[in-house]
Amino acid sequence: MIEYALALIIGYALGSVPFGLLATKLAGLGDVRDIGSGNIGATNVLRTGRRDLAALTLIGDAGKGAAAVLIAALLWNAEAAMIAGVAAFFGHVFPVWLGFKGGKGVATFIGILLALSWPVGFGFCGVWLVVALVTRYSSLAALTAATIAPISAFFFSGPALALASFALVAVLYFTHRGNIARLLNGTESRIGNKKAA
Repeated sequence: MIEYALALIIGYALGSVPFGLLATKLAGLGDVRDIGSGNIGATNVLRTGRRDLAALTLIGDAGKGAAAVLIAALLWNAEAAMIAGVAAFFGHVFPVWLGFKGGKGVATFIGILLALSWPVGFGFCGVWLVVALVTRYSSLAALTAATIAPISAFFFSGPALALASFALVAVLYFTHRGNIARLLNGTESRIGNKKAA
């Protein structure tokens, strides 16, 4: 059981690294939580007008999820890898360093899926891209892709990943509750729009 506890700790520690906040502060843009949605994720970083920083945030947030999975898989086994991935997701959404107020988890979820089952991860990215291009709503694209993820996980990987994905999707819906309300009333910001604080 020690390996599972270590996987949990490593995963959470990696997941809690706030790449969006670090990128914007190092670039001299201040605290990204003071603009737009107040989120530390790539979509809100994009509202600074710095696409390069948004891309770095996306890569960093996805990369930490994938790294947690791959490190645990290399050190221990598939079960530890899944635990590390789930812990990384919760570390991103509820980082202790930021008072348990982190990102919404989409990029980290993508990284976890890519590392655990690349067909599921690529499927998520494909659905996100299509919906985002058609609607220009990042939140709608994420929610649509997330809804499909447990189903594709079941067929490509099995019930364990499907169940884990379902649990993370439930958290994603919770973190996007404000976005869902804005989508329903027509006030959700579209991709590329700068949103004032």
